[in-house]
Amino acid sequence: MSTTQLTPAQHAILAKAINTSGGKIEWFPDNIKGGARTKVLAGMFNRALITPDGQDGKSWRVAAEGYDALGMPRPGSERRIGSFEVKLDEVIANAEASQTTAPTVPEPLDAELEAAVSAAEAQWTKQKADSDKPATRSRKNSKQAEVIRMLQRPEGATINQICAATGWQAHTVRGTFAGAFKKKLGLTLTSDKAQGGERVYRVA
Repeated sequence: MSTTQLTPAQHAILAKAINTSGGKIEWFPDNIKGGARTKVLAGMFNRALITPDGQDGKSWRVAAEGYDALGMPRPGSERRIGSFEVKLDEVIANAEASQTTAPTVPEPLDAELEAAVSAAEAQWTKQKADSDKPATRSRKNSKQAEVIRMLQRPEGATINQICAATGWQAHTVRGTFAGAFKKKLGLTLTSDKAQGGERVYRVA
């Protein structure tokens, strides 16, 4: 009795080949196609259960170890290894049922194609990340940046001076001080008022 453990798919494929095509691998369960079929064949070949049939590298035949795994006599052997009665329909059904929930194995990609796809995905990810970045709060030539430069001068700036430079209303300037500068940019503003003059604001 063989101790080789076969998967349901391997069992079905070997049994079908031995019973219907003289050992030649011609049939696979309906749900084993493409890359999954290649994987199953590679697994059986690595276990010496099948052997190439011809020089094209695409045809396969059950090897002697495959007959042993099923408990069947090898071709040309007079020796009987027990009684073998395979219920082919049941074996095939078990193989297909076991593969129903198995993930589909994708076809292997050409190395150059795979590299090109990876590069394209990386470029797309970078472009998307760049497009998702929030706009800089203070562009070099924006009105907000101009106001900050005025406030950073030693002499500072008055609200009237800022209104003249930006075209803003006085309440817009005060709102920018409290909102954009203090809360968003974290700037600290100081102010002082000379006697009889306007209040002057500076960035501390």
